[in-house]
Amino acid sequence: MAVTKRRGYVPQDIEPKWQRVWAERGVLVADDASDRPKHYNLVMFPYPSGELHMGHMRNYVIGDLVSRFRRMQGMEVLNPFGWDAFGMPAENAAIKVGKHPRELTLGNIAIAKRQLAMMGVLYDWSREVATCLPDYYRWTQALFLLFWERGLAYRRLAPVNWCPFDKTVLANEQVINGRCWRCDNLVEKKDLEQWFLKITDYADRLLDDLELLRGTWPEKVRVMQANWIGRSHGAEVDFEAETGDAIRIYTTRPDTLFGATFMVLAPEHPLVERVTTDAQRSEVRAYVERARRETEIERLSTEREKTGVFTGAYATNPVNGERIPIWIADYVLMGYGTGAIMAVPGHDERDFEFAKKFALEIREVIAPPSGPVGELSTAYVDKVGSLVNSGRFDGLPPEVAIPKITQWLAEQGKGEGVTRYRLRDWLISRQRYWGCPIPMVHCEACGIVPVPDAELPVELPPENKPLAENPEWYTVPCPSCGRSARRETDTMDTFIDSAWYFLRFTSAHDREEPFDPELANHWMAVDQYTGGIEHAILHLLYSRFFEKVLHDAGMVEPVEPFMRLFTQGMVKRNGQVMSKSLGNGVAPDDLVKREGADAGRIYEMFIGPPDEDAEWTVSAVAGPVRFLHRVWRLVLEPERIERSPAALSPSDEVLRRRTHQAIRKVTDDYTSFAFNTAVSALMELANAMQEHVAGGGELGDTWRESVDALLLLLHPMAPHVTEELWERTGHAGLCADAAWPAYNPAAAADPTITLVVQVGGKVRDRLELPAGLPEADAREAALRSEKVGRALDGKPPRQVVYVPDRLINLVP
Repeated sequence: MAVTKRRGYVPQDIEPKWQRVWAERGVLVADDASDRPKHYNLVMFPYPSGELHMGHMRNYVIGDLVSRFRRMQGMEVLNPFGWDAFGMPAENAAIKVGKHPRELTLGNIAIAKRQLAMMGVLYDWSREVATCLPDYYRWTQALFLLFWERGLAYRRLAPVNWCPFDKTVLANEQVINGRCWRCDNLVEKKDLEQWFLKITDYADRLLDDLELLRGTWPEKVRVMQANWIGRSHGAEVDFEAETGDAIRIYTTRPDTLFGATFMVLAPEHPLVERVTTDAQRSEVRAYVERARRETEIERLSTEREKTGVFTGAYATNPVNGERIPIWIADYVLMGYGTGAIMAVPGHDERDFEFAKKFALEIREVIAPPSGPVGELSTAYVDKVGSLVNSGRFDGLPPEVAIPKITQWLAEQGKGEGVTRYRLRDWLISRQRYWGCPIPMVHCEACGIVPVPDAELPVELPPENKPLAENPEWYTVPCPSCGRSARRETDTMDTFIDSAWYFLRFTSAHDREEPFDPELANHWMAVDQYTGGIEHAILHLLYSRFFEKVLHDAGMVEPVEPFMRLFTQGMVKRNGQVMSKSLGNGVAPDDLVKREGADAGRIYEMFIGPPDEDAEWTVSAVAGPVRFLHRVWRLVLEPERIERSPAALSPSDEVLRRRTHQAIRKVTDDYTSFAFNTAVSALMELANAMQEHVAGGGELGDTWRESVDALLLLLHPMAPHVTEELWERTGHAGLCADAAWPAYNPAAAADPTITLVVQVGGKVRDRLELPAGLPEADAREAALRSEKVGRALDGKPPRQVVYVPDRLINLVP
């Protein structure tokens, strides 16, 4: 093995060199025509907000490591990148600094690309997309029209979540604890004409197909999506008001109908004004107005005191004919269920609290197994027990009573069994400038008219202001009749852009369609998707919805977009998540200048399990730096390693065994994303090599095999230094192009011996054990033997005589 010696390890000398070589040779440029097994590796594309920090880099380094690893395993890897470039933050930031959002966004993209390159993160840049450019959003608009044609896009007046700071509407999924997911300001309610996508048409498939992802997606994410979709089975029941109006409620507990002692309507319910008596009208109207100013999180809080107002009206309970009062209360929401509930205070905690406050009847209709309680001190919410005070259904357990009562309601024409969902249609309208225009036109004569495909894209005007304030842009001829009409002035939710970008990467420059179906079917589904768990409900759910719609339209074969999902943890510093606003970020530029990109990459992977949050300690990066210096010396200057008299006798067999054990361990760890333990395995291999040299071991074929294995195993994690060492040790071609080292199970196997076990000098057992076992381990193995245990009568030995690899004598 010819070794070229030059200057010692100085990462700043070698890292730019190899970044240029990789770019020139097109490493990680995917070949659509390759006959190698495909591997589509994708990290969630970022919002280009400016300079990156090492918290961002964790995700990108993981993706780069996986791409390099799979490529060395002989796969054709598609590892593209792009930019989720529309959105309110860019618009607000541009206004703040006096720039156009496009100028600011493209400038931020250039900064981020430079920083990714300096960290050695490779992508197939020939497929780069930015969602804010017309050549991308032209196809976002085309897909919107596809949804329109398939009856999956519609516009209606709706109470919406309004962010007063960003001055735009938010989808339900974008309201977190009553606050805007972007700016954290409290969200208000407002009635507006809005565009929606009918994601509810796909609720069952979105839920049922989560089973396809069992074992390949984090269980937490699957559960979060299942809960958000929220499928439940119950009954819709009509309570007739004295005005003659039917008030429909939905319940999953028809077994408690006999315990309904009052009804509650949401303040926004359309029947509130109709059923309210004149005597109660002013009080009810005042309450409705107060409730409309409250956020959903305030209304649903379990900690605030219940409020409500009696309407003065009554309804009839359909199962027993009782006359029960109708109230309004803010803990009932119009967007959930039917906006009306039957109140069963004996078996619902919220209803119990409300009934206690307003002195309403509390009736027991489900008795616990111990028997009826009588006067309830708390709501009994369990489904265990039997019905009481429930007429013909008395004595039935709830699970039997539920279908029987549901069937009786249907037979009487008073209700029916139904399945309901928590999921609501996806509200996509945004009243901002920096987003994809919705390609629709409003004509007084023709109604809502789609923009013809030949006229796409509907481009944003140059003026950075809401589209509704730009009549020169929105005044256009109607595509149908030619009369003066008005373009839609809402823009799309940015999650539309990211709901299909992974398909565009398969044919990123296609001018005829959003993506080439043949290429999409070749590369899809994404084999490995990596990103933050914060996207479990938003991006991941929407992408699954888009994939299913496009499958139904015959455009793509897979029904799921991402077959494997990994959600990485956050990187913290000083106990808080790295953030530019907090000033606790670590800039890649500074790290590269000080310690080098490879040391930073190793530290990112070694800092802890990658699916957990980790604390960044600047001084701790010195550990990977020392490790890389040691690797450098081992590979280029092994003869300079000091010989140690205390070192074990060198053995090529031992070194080869440790090498193949490392190959197995690192391969398994990279495959299972256990990158932190892979670093440990690489350090242990380096230790074994050091011990071999220190003990005077030969630097022959076995040594060269170990050196090559170390460089190949380390390459995905520290690509620059391994490329340099690969070249200096006389290899032709790139380390990045080399084959992954082959694992030999026979070479990795630990040698075994037969240990004779005596008790008081008499042979009691023979054990097959690894050679070279320390006395403590041999003693423990002997004591686990049932035969030895019987001979010792369960007592510990007074003395142990151990002859390594031959015999152990336990003296009672």
